[in-house]
Amino acid sequence: MANSTTPLLSNHQDQEFPNLNDHFSSLEQIIETFFDTCNGKIAWPQILQVILVSLACFFEAQQTFITIFTDAIPSWHCVSTNTSCNSMSNVCQLSLTEWNWDKPIYTSIVSEWSLHCFTSSILQGLPASSFFMGCLLGGLVLGVLGDSIGRKTMLFFGCLIMSIASIFIAFCNNVWMYSALRFLSGYGRAAIGSSVLVLCSESVGKRYQGKVGTIGFFMSTFGFVSLPCLAYFSKDYSWRVLYLSTSLPAIVYCLLIQFCVYESPIWLLSKGKVIEAYAVLNTSHLKKESSNLDHNKLSFTTMSGSDPPLIKILLRKKSILRQLLLAVAAGFGIGLMYYGMPLGLGNGNFSLNLYLSTGLNALLELPSFLIVFFLVEKCKRRSTLVGLSVLSGVCGMSCMIASERKVLQMVLELTSFFSACTAFDLLLIYTSEMFPTSIRNAAVSIVWQAVVLGGVVSPVLVDAGGDSNNKILAYLILGIMTATAGCLVVFLPETKGLEICKNIEEQEQKGCINHV
Repeated sequence: MANSTTPLLSNHQDQEFPNLNDHFSSLEQIIETFFDTCNGKIAWPQILQVILVSLACFFEAQQTFITIFTDAIPSWHCVSTNTSCNSMSNVCQLSLTEWNWDKPIYTSIVSEWSLHCFTSSILQGLPASSFFMGCLLGGLVLGVLGDSIGRKTMLFFGCLIMSIASIFIAFCNNVWMYSALRFLSGYGRAAIGSSVLVLCSESVGKRYQGKVGTIGFFMSTFGFVSLPCLAYFSKDYSWRVLYLSTSLPAIVYCLLIQFCVYESPIWLLSKGKVIEAYAVLNTSHLKKESSNLDHNKLSFTTMSGSDPPLIKILLRKKSILRQLLLAVAAGFGIGLMYYGMPLGLGNGNFSLNLYLSTGLNALLELPSFLIVFFLVEKCKRRSTLVGLSVLSGVCGMSCMIASERKVLQMVLELTSFFSACTAFDLLLIYTSEMFPTSIRNAAVSIVWQAVVLGGVVSPVLVDAGGDSNNKILAYLILGIMTATAGCLVVFLPETKGLEICKNIEEQEQKGCINHV
């Protein structure tokens, strides 16, 4: 650890220091110089740090898609052949003595709280939409706090809020309390994705930032895959068991964050917390290399930006505002299918087998990300996004039309979801390339929340469909909106292979677009 008696460090702890851009350009360059002294290798404790931080995405994915099973519409059967009851009947128009659920009523909130016969079918999609509304608000509020209270702190509180809310959900006795707690869970979940990405990237050198950023996506995929497995083994128990089995381990993980994860050294230095930053860099696995750091640079260099806040830039630069709005529209359309397809499985809209279909959807996230990871340097952004959006929209519309052929329906649903996943990953990369470094995080966060907004709308729109004819109309609307929104990217600049820009002024002088 750092020597607290060092005069230079002690005298400058937690103070504001002058910007010495004549000597050193940024904190990132100082930290990068330090990582370069580590023989260009990433240490095992750094790998463990990245894995521990990325593990948050495992629990985040479980809470995002858990309603596929807990809010599923259970199958039912007729209990007597001497009545008008048959498989095509509306159970809400039948006597309770004529039919019964195939499983105990406590296996789903729909059967336990009799949501299937509510006057408004939108109520069935309220919990899922409430979760994404919480994500939307949390993304706007917590995204700002993350730069003030720290990456690790934000990740800890985000996971803690999500986990505690999910535990309380297991003790709900009505859909209104359930929806309110899902909103709170989504509010906490909103801080996880960006905190994981930033904390991981700031824990290693630039050479490894792209690679460590992928670990969060892998963890998210594994979390999604684990969900149908847990749901299958608890299918004969209460839906509350699934919430407890996913949220209690997350509480234990929160303790690991608090005691085993260290804060970003770049954030600590940007706040003038020199001793804390030096302590992080002077941990046992980096002690030798940290001795190469120039303490004067640590003490006197603080983060400075040459650009004003994003809101001022948007008001002053109409071209930046236009690009952001188009990216937001594309993100919203992609979010409709990205969340609408898997969440529609629980409603029995196009599910040959709920557990198999959900598992296949989860596994598709892995190859979709790998495709983007390996081909991102070769494919053009605009044409690829247009093609993926149109394919996702067309296949999504075709799902309900092919409702009588379950295997074909599943293939179409998987194709639609796979296209939406790939488009989602590519859109985030494309967005980060369009905007300069000084406002990149804010721009990506806004587009990410637009995708979440699509998740707010899609469950309500699907459940509002009601009967089979209206379901076709609902997915027709989803498909058209996804394809149309994706086509808007043709009005955005192509970024493939173009030069990096650090700020707005440099972008205007060189006419460059960021390339990550």
